[in-house]
Amino acid sequence: MPNTEPATSSTAELIVHDDAVRANTAWFADRTAGRLMAVLKADAFGHGSVARSVLAAGATAIGVTSVAEALRVRADGVDVPVLSWLNPVDADFASALTADVDLAVSSIELLNAVSRAAAQTGRRARVHLHVDLGMSRDGAPQHTWSALCAAAALIQHLGTVRVVGVMGHMSCADRPDDPQNVREGLLFANAVRTARRRSLSGFVTHLAATAATITGVGSGHGLHRIGAGLFGIDPSSTSDALMPTLSLTAPVVSSRTVTAGAGIGYGHDHVVDRTTNLALLPLGYADGLPRAASERAEVHVRGRRRPVVGRFSMDMVVVDTGDDRLHAGETVTVFGRGTAGEPTVAEWARWAGTIEHEIVTGIGSRVARVHRTAPDTPDARDASSRKDSARA
Repeated sequence: MPNTEPATSSTAELIVHDDAVRANTAWFADRTAGRLMAVLKADAFGHGSVARSVLAAGATAIGVTSVAEALRVRADGVDVPVLSWLNPVDADFASALTADVDLAVSSIELLNAVSRAAAQTGRRARVHLHVDLGMSRDGAPQHTWSALCAAAALIQHLGTVRVVGVMGHMSCADRPDDPQNVREGLLFANAVRTARRRSLSGFVTHLAATAATITGVGSGHGLHRIGAGLFGIDPSSTSDALMPTLSLTAPVVSSRTVTAGAGIGYGHDHVVDRTTNLALLPLGYADGLPRAASERAEVHVRGRRRPVVGRFSMDMVVVDTGDDRLHAGETVTVFGRGTAGEPTVAEWARWAGTIEHEIVTGIGSRVARVHRTAPDTPDARDASSRKDSARA
């Protein structure tokens, strides 16, 4: 007879489905004709060490924010181009150049700092000039762009720097009909022309991130920077081709039966109206469960969804399991792929009034990371056991 005992675990686990990461990467590699820079910033959107997976599936370059992130990628043995695009003027550019890391430059001050590091190390810097197209955050403002290109051309002639890229970022690509997309596309084209008029040539251009690649509004350039899409997130909500890549599970710490009128958690925001069973999970907002999802979120256990009740605490949440009295150690799926009926990251984002990116990057370090190459969540195992039992 098949084993139908509930799966158990001694700690909360964030399961990274590497097969889904590879499938999403391959989809973008095909869509971009292989011109795919996999963006693995913020610990690969909370997924950990997936560089080898995305490279095996078709990515040809890696993008990160800081020099420190780039050096960690190099330490993993990655030998493809790596670009770091968000650094202060006093960043450790010497270490970046020694590790063959490309650097984005958005000001003459940054350009000079990179040039000094190149002279110090004897390594010619590969830089991507970054132009602001309307987001008013990173990137050179429009009124400084021509001067930046001229300075880059001069320093390139001196031999410490080589301009290998021109990059921008779109503000409204998740809304393909937004007229701002046309405006920013024209601004980027003009920025590229300006760079060429300043005697810069032979560089790659890249404008599109995940949303702009899916919707097509950022097409026509040499690279596509895909981050969220690798992990099943479509900011434009226009495609169903991507696969969720994370499952979060937690063991039941304890359970109890309460009667009508019992209040739950701080402030008694939730009071039960009947006799019911409650299960305590060792996860809270310190672990990345958004407190804003209190009284809206659900989890999955024993083949069905159950509501999370009461305010989320720092270290724990409470689940109303109705007539089911769960066992200590029994595994509950907080979110997953959705194939077994469990909530998805998209649902958690909706319950919290935020975006999926915040959910996946917010899972804390107390949660163990487990990489798997095929679907193997507790809910999937339970579903398989139930099917086997039905056949017996």
